[in-house]
Amino acid sequence: MTALALMLQGTGSDVGKSVLTAALCRIARRRGLSVAPFKPQNMSNNAAACPTGGEIGRAQALQARAAGLAPHTDMNPVLLKPQSDRTAQIVVQGKALHAMEAADYMANRDQLMGVVLESFDRLTAAHDLVIVEGAGSPAEINLRDRDIANMGFARRAGVPVCLVGDIEKGGVIASLVGTRNVIDTKDAAMIRACLVNKFRGDLSLFDEGVTEIETRTKWPCLGVIPWLPAAGKLPAEDALVLDRLPAPSGKTLKIAAPMLSRIANFDDADPLKLEQGVAFSWIPPGQPIPRDTDVVILFGTKSTLGDLAFLRAQGWDHDIIAHARTGGRVLGICGGYQMLGRRISDPYGVDGEPGDAPGLGLLDVETVMTRHKDVRPVTGVCATTGRETSGYVIHAGRTAGPGTDRPFVRFHDEADGAHSPNGRIAGTHLHGAFSGNAFRAAWLEQAGYEGQSSLDYDAVVNNALDELADGVEQAVDIDALLKLAEKPGWRRKA
Repeated sequence: MTALALMLQGTGSDVGKSVLTAALCRIARRRGLSVAPFKPQNMSNNAAACPTGGEIGRAQALQARAAGLAPHTDMNPVLLKPQSDRTAQIVVQGKALHAMEAADYMANRDQLMGVVLESFDRLTAAHDLVIVEGAGSPAEINLRDRDIANMGFARRAGVPVCLVGDIEKGGVIASLVGTRNVIDTKDAAMIRACLVNKFRGDLSLFDEGVTEIETRTKWPCLGVIPWLPAAGKLPAEDALVLDRLPAPSGKTLKIAAPMLSRIANFDDADPLKLEQGVAFSWIPPGQPIPRDTDVVILFGTKSTLGDLAFLRAQGWDHDIIAHARTGGRVLGICGGYQMLGRRISDPYGVDGEPGDAPGLGLLDVETVMTRHKDVRPVTGVCATTGRETSGYVIHAGRTAGPGTDRPFVRFHDEADGAHSPNGRIAGTHLHGAFSGNAFRAAWLEQAGYEGQSSLDYDAVVNNALDELADGVEQAVDIDALLKLAEKPGWRRKA
């Protein structure tokens, strides 16, 4: 089997490529096709653990779910996880290698093209259709040399492109036409059509806009996609948004989470945000944690020591310690768990700059960062709720100390995390636990939630994927779009 392939590129970041790729995967699956997602290079601190080992961007894991597949490292062979303004950890085919300066990576990224094509080749050999997602924009011509994420990949692999523009940002005509005008002729020839995404209001008002785009670019516009509310029920890829959700009526459980500078895997919060009786809020830098908060959650981070310093700079350390001393609950997940301990040491600079610092001292544990990275799905029983839970771990470092005699969760072969004698302070490396309905309901009850959770989170995500696919299918000429897909042209020269 050699799959047909089609690539979605965008006029910029956050135009909806990831969501549209998920929608097309679900549409193709519903049409009886074996379909797989593929993103040559992603940059995100939101990662997912694959059942066969290794990690990929969570957006590709969601796309795999839309396609009815388990996530696999071939779906995202190069993942960049920023740990400072200038450095990122390089993950290749699921395995973390080392941190690299941005300039060094840009100068040497073409060396990874072989790895990218190797993964792509395996996917095309196993499926009928591969939907490829680009990164950023092909109009960033200053980054075109040695590109593996957009036109560099499309030209090398011989994959046709559909260009996506975001009308919500404004200037969608200029962004589509401008992209056509700044990229070189051979790159432009790879683009066979375009889409306009996130339209609000009367679609007929943009008919003239479509005509202008088609006239000026010579690309057919295969659809103007309205704003689809279902997208808001899906995990965000890499942009933490301050959601302004309506305040729940009646008695509520108030949960606050500081927005760390390198926060990672913050989609752990998504099920909590959907609970009817939970008022969840992200606390932006510079703002104190509200005194009436019931639970503070410290999420994971790609730079534990760096974000511990960032947390202290906001004064959140005093807020959290005061909250704990007055009987409030605190939960730390992954890097957040490590911050709750007595000390964090990173002698090798595994997670940022080398160094060590005292933690918040709320749990009797200490963490030493090691070069080994633990990445795997896990299942176990929570020691505080007694409920079975599953998720994944994805962390560096070894956390030990007397506090671990009271673990948060017991996996089949080991214990993880810690909790205080009264159970109000807890930490764990376990991600994804709140997606489990039984565990989440038990944890909320333990935290003081007086309602009864009726949320089926898996059903919410699956229904959202179906609604998204329905909306895209109504707005886009899917038959024409899928006809653009071709067998990859492996001998095509870049």
